Amino acid sequence: MKVCFGSVVVTAGLTGILCFCFLALAIGTEYWYIIDDTRLNHTEPEHVHSGFWGVSEDVEPFSEAPPSFSESAKHMQNMHNVIAILLPLSLVLVVFGGICGLVSSLARSRALLNSAGSFFLLCSLLTLSGVSLYISYSQQALEETERRMGPEQMALVHTSFGWSMGMAWLSFILEVITGLLLLLAASMAQLSQYQETVAPI
Repeated sequence: MKVCFGSVVVTAGLTGILCFCFLALAIGTEYWYIIDDTRLNHTEPEHVHSGFWGVSEDVEPFSEAPPSFSESAKHMQNMHNVIAILLPLSLVLVVFGGICGLVSSLARSRALLNSAGSFFLLCSLLTLSGVSLYISYSQQALEETERRMGPEQMALVHTSFGWSMGMAWLSFILEVITGLLLLLAASMAQLSQYQETVAPI
């Protein structure tokens, strides 16, 4: 039982470290959104990539005039502000969750392990919310750009999500796995404590 418990918490530690690295890489890189412009007014296809922090400027690089400060623009700016809070907050909470997970695994405390597991699941919800909002934001920005450019011009502009987005999704999956492993370790610690209690009897 001790070997199984140790392997579970070690695996949880590795997945926790990986989810932190992937999310930090996603936030710090500039390949969330890829835009290839093949319109006739470009001598060569223009390749534009958008970073996490520069999303509000880079998602709409084809507008000749700045967007008006309409209700739609306000809504999109609010979405970007929320995104800029959720993902960094999730990254910070992963650090605290990792510290809590390390302490709880060393103490073999069921309550602390449950708390750490729940903490990582909360982080995964924040990450999922941030990524989902980014997808919604990008779609709205694309629709607004198409409205100004027209469908014929927009047909020559190809867009896709980049590998930074993939890193964020991997981080979300690993956060869920880490949380579940810590909850599993909590149940194993409880069972081990029960067996130690009834053994003398």
